[in-house]
Amino acid sequence: MNGPNTPRYAWAERLQVVSGTDHDLHNGRGSSPHPTGWLGAAPVSEAELLRQEERLGRRLPPSYREFLQVSNGWDVNSFTSVHLLPIAEVGWTRDVDPHLANTWGPSPDSPIPELPADYFFDYDAPQDRDFFEVGDFLPHTLCISENVEGSVYLLNPYIVTSNDEWEAWYFDSLYELDATRFRSF
Repeated sequence: MNGPNTPRYAWAERLQVVSGTDHDLHNGRGSSPHPTGWLGAAPVSEAELLRQEERLGRRLPPSYREFLQVSNGWDVNSFTSVHLLPIAEVGWTRDVDPHLANTWGPSPDSPIPELPADYFFDYDAPQDRDFFEVGDFLPHTLCISENVEGSVYLLNPYIVTSNDEWEAWYFDSLYELDATRFRSF
């Protein structure tokens, strides 16, 4: 039976698989910068999570909290993924990447927009980028990855599912303003 401290997300197993895939890719291209095959960092303690949530002014969503309790970020040298920042470097897009926030979003001081009444929470259906203006929320999102040529992972605390998950975005501004939306991190 699942207790209150039982993880809902199998991050340890998932990250081991990704680390192993990355390690296999390196074996064909020379020595791996990760001799152990683990691309993650040391986990974050609950006390540190609480300290960082206080700094950010919000409790983080369950899936992201549990990820951080397995790995405080994800390695920049991975072949299989982007560099997810350690929690101490995570921040609101308007603060940590003002160029991105100011280029694609409204003024960082602008009010949080309201969701359209017919907001589409079906993440399995094709997403219509004309339906929802991601730029309106951009300054107010939480930036959790390094910005690589206009591509970044964001969490939106203003679009929350019934189980307290924040909508997650893969935002790509390289060719045009676009975000792929996911139900959670």
